[in-house]
Amino acid sequence: MNSLLICLLAIVGATPSAPSIERLDPSLDRLIAPGTKVEILANGFLWSEGPVWKDDRILFSDVPADTIFSWAEGSEHAEIFLKPSGSDAGGGQGSNGLALDKEGRLILCRHGDRSLARIENDGSLTKLADRFEGKRFNSPNDLAIANSGDIYFTDPPYGLGKRIEPELPFHGVFRLKPGGRLDLLIRDLKFPNGIALSPDEKTLYVAVSDRPDTRIMAYDIQPDGKISAGRVFFSAASLPKRPGVCDGLKVDLSGNLWATGPGGVLIISPRGKHLGTILTGSAAANCGWGGPENDTLYITAHKRLLRVKTLSKGL
Repeated sequence: MNSLLICLLAIVGATPSAPSIERLDPSLDRLIAPGTKVEILANGFLWSEGPVWKDDRILFSDVPADTIFSWAEGSEHAEIFLKPSGSDAGGGQGSNGLALDKEGRLILCRHGDRSLARIENDGSLTKLADRFEGKRFNSPNDLAIANSGDIYFTDPPYGLGKRIEPELPFHGVFRLKPGGRLDLLIRDLKFPNGIALSPDEKTLYVAVSDRPDTRIMAYDIQPDGKISAGRVFFSAASLPKRPGVCDGLKVDLSGNLWATGPGGVLIISPRGKHLGTILTGSAAANCGWGGPENDTLYITAHKRLLRVKTLSKGL
């Protein structure tokens, strides 16, 4: 376990409280029905991350355990889906963010070998990228896949071992095209983390987990896939002091952001208004849509896997 993660686990604490829903604006009732409960599905993980729905189950990473777990309806506990998940050899940090491409193949941000990789339909693994201009990535963290197949991903240093010196002098946000071309889009953010696209794919959202100024940035996506006009979409720095920082995020079909931040999952309108928070009882790392109707939000929050039934649907 690297020193950054040890510090994080110390901050979030070891005794999570009961989850609940905090309603700050009446319009939240159109997204989560009044009286909806937050369910705890599984427990006992070291640091759960990156949930994605595949087939009839939710997959998620446990980063320090170097494992991807799966949970299906009716299961009493989560099962091992892939171990090691962060490198072929194992023994280090595991996978973090997960996503599916159009063919249903699992794309992984792998901390152990500092790469972006894909599990093929036959179970083999293809490394998609691990270097920029000959220098190794820090530790790819989270990703979003456009309809074109372009993969946008963040590269903070959280997965680096404490004795490993970074080769890149910045924490980048990159775009990988299906043909293998890699573009650096952003290099001036400290600790870029979660990443998502708006429904029309004209806006790129990037969560920044820099604790003194934790926030969500928004960028205009140009026709060629590059970005411009970076701006602060939502600042969480003034929110109540609760466990967690801006980390993973997803967008629903109406353009609302469901973004992990202080206290749990912040629900933010397309105009940047904070409508309410799913209070997870411990620091929340990420969330993802799933279920047969894609209207259930699964949340990875420190040791636990949670879910909330919503009136909205994910992309």
